[in-house]
Amino acid sequence: MSLYGRAKAPLSVSHRLAALWPASIPGALRTSILVGGGIALLLLSAKIKVPFYPVPMTLQTLSVALIAAALGPRHAVGAVVGYLLLGLIGIPVFTNTPPSPSGLIYFTGPTGGYLAGFVVAAALVGTLCQRGWDRSFSRLWCAMFMGDAAIIGLGVAWLTFGSPGLGLDKALAVGLYPFLLGALLKQVLAATLIRQASKALRP
Repeated sequence: MSLYGRAKAPLSVSHRLAALWPASIPGALRTSILVGGGIALLLLSAKIKVPFYPVPMTLQTLSVALIAAALGPRHAVGAVVGYLLLGLIGIPVFTNTPPSPSGLIYFTGPTGGYLAGFVVAAALVGTLCQRGWDRSFSRLWCAMFMGDAAIIGLGVAWLTFGSPGLGLDKALAVGLYPFLLGALLKQVLAATLIRQASKALRP
């Protein structure tokens, strides 16, 4: 306890990282660096496929979770939106581009819902972590789980009701079940990495 009552709550990882920036660096430049770094991580993770059963696993959802927890909701959403805009204008930043064409047509394909889910997950995980959910592994894992649920939920909804029009049973079979184990492993890994970062940044 402090001399004045309740002890001050420990800062989130994103707040601790923000405190490390020299005061001489303008806020706009810091934002550009953080958002640009987040975009670069998303692009890199989209192109890495890890052999995994029953389907190859990319690291994008892991990257979204890490960016959200480390940068906070504002910068994380900025990074995700910036990444999506690059794909929208035709730059091949997505996992299946090439051979699939980038641009607007990619957003109407099977992965459109998952891409929209990235934005929701970045905002959700980033907000929860800034509100203290990154101060314990269990709550941090819950935040990661909720972020993944938003991504997969929107992905399955798009497969069911959007232009793919697969119907619920087929959408679950191709858009949910094959990814459950991989999603769980990435949630645990993301929570572990953020907790380790929190300990490393502890004053």
